[in-house]
Amino acid sequence: MDAQLKRGLMDVCVLAAIRDGDAYGYQILKDMKPYLSLSESTLYTVLKRLETAGLLTVRSEEHAGRLRKYYRITEAGRQRMAEFQAEWAEILAIYRFITRGGEHG
Repeated sequence: MDAQLKRGLMDVCVLAAIRDGDAYGYQILKDMKPYLSLSESTLYTVLKRLETAGLLTVRSEEHAGRLRKYYRITEAGRQRMAEFQAEWAEILAIYRFITRGGEHG
């Protein structure tokens, strides 16, 4: 898969994982596991990129004697998800064209 496309998909997947409420890293990995395989190091790279872009915010909270980072989607993050959904319709149309099985017309 094209690296740029995969990067964009990972970003939107992580945003989708936190759209319904704050979540911490391990929880995000666990929630995404049934759908895609993502390493911890890749997840934290994506989270940092999304934070820098203003698509999510981070807060730290103590849990069992350790600080845990919780991630929250921002309005800009929700907007990015909406843009992705609109773009996806175009991607599906392109896919249908590519896989149309030699039909002409």
